[in-house]
Amino acid sequence: MSFQVALSGLNAASTDLQVTSNNIANANTTGFKSSRAEFSDVFSGDSAGIGNGVRLTDVRQEFTQGNVEITSRELDMAISGNGFFIVNDGGSLLYSRVGAFGLNADGYVENAQNERLQVYPAQADGASFNTGSLSDLRITTDTNPPLPSTSIDMNINLPADAQVPVVATFNPADPETYNHSTSTVLFDSLGVAHTGTYYFAKTATGWEVNQTVDGNVVGTAQAFDFASDGTIATPANGVVNYPAYDPGNGSDPLTLDLDLSATTQFGSNFVVNSMNPDGRAAGRLRNIGIEQNGVVFARFSNGQSLALGKIALANFSNPEGLVKSSDTSFQETFASGVPQRGEATLSNFGLIQSGSLESSNVDLTEQLVKMITAQRLFQANAQVISTMDTVTQTIINIR
Repeated sequence: MSFQVALSGLNAASTDLQVTSNNIANANTTGFKSSRAEFSDVFSGDSAGIGNGVRLTDVRQEFTQGNVEITSRELDMAISGNGFFIVNDGGSLLYSRVGAFGLNADGYVENAQNERLQVYPAQADGASFNTGSLSDLRITTDTNPPLPSTSIDMNINLPADAQVPVVATFNPADPETYNHSTSTVLFDSLGVAHTGTYYFAKTATGWEVNQTVDGNVVGTAQAFDFASDGTIATPANGVVNYPAYDPGNGSDPLTLDLDLSATTQFGSNFVVNSMNPDGRAAGRLRNIGIEQNGVVFARFSNGQSLALGKIALANFSNPEGLVKSSDTSFQETFASGVPQRGEATLSNFGLIQSGSLESSNVDLTEQLVKMITAQRLFQANAQVISTMDTVTQTIINIR
């Protein structure tokens, strides 16, 4: 019997050494969670109360937080706190702490095992997300479409002491036909840029403004006037309108409104405080941004951002009940409980750090001490077998 007890001790020490060596081997593995071997006494229930050795009861995964290391790579992500990334493996949902993602040939975000990252899809308004469903995160490579200019918000100051120009007939090439001018960039429906210039001239009753696009006069002068406190009096809403202008390049005609509601008539200086035309050119994908709450943005060269989705996270009542499914992912079991989906920074879920990776949670010093302990246990049990062999040999040699 003692041979079997010592043999169980050898097996236990060997298993413990195997678990420890696996931890040490993965000390630098991204997102690795260390394990520990747990043993229990084998007791047969005889009256002497002596056990029958030791057996392995569990190899427990330790889901403590690993250090977060900066990588500066856009699609590297680390969860600081609770939660798992949800990935799709051919229709099966798996769960992972490893945030080393990249793009495949079709633009889908996936890990090294070709498991696709899951997000809550963006709604039509671009500001909310459908948290009731999951979809694969795909980085769009489409061009962000242009938007034609329709309005210019102009905040300028016209001098209160301005004089009526000496030449009455407006001519953009003759500075004596107007007092001041300013320009801005406009876009047509094809995203082609045009120069819109506005010429302000003092009149006997107030002011008027002429518009040119690419040097071509559009419509006629539009009149406006100020109240005694220097703010716009007429038109009441401060908006003057111009007829449509055809750029002649196949785009839709430009129809522009000039909003002068913030314009003032103070002092003696002409000042352009701001010029804010709407519209934009077509944009190419420039980079990807991921917020701490998991929202993934595509940023384009025209300054626009498009929400592609919000990274879905999952948590479990008992994460230690998960079983390994692939090199980096886990699968739910009855022991783990069903996944509880949520969003980063909300409830008990941690935040997502883009450009970072969670390192292994292995304490190398602790593992080296365990390795020495397992070695001593193996030697001690081997010594028991050697002793029992000596005792048995002595008994056999009795005459």
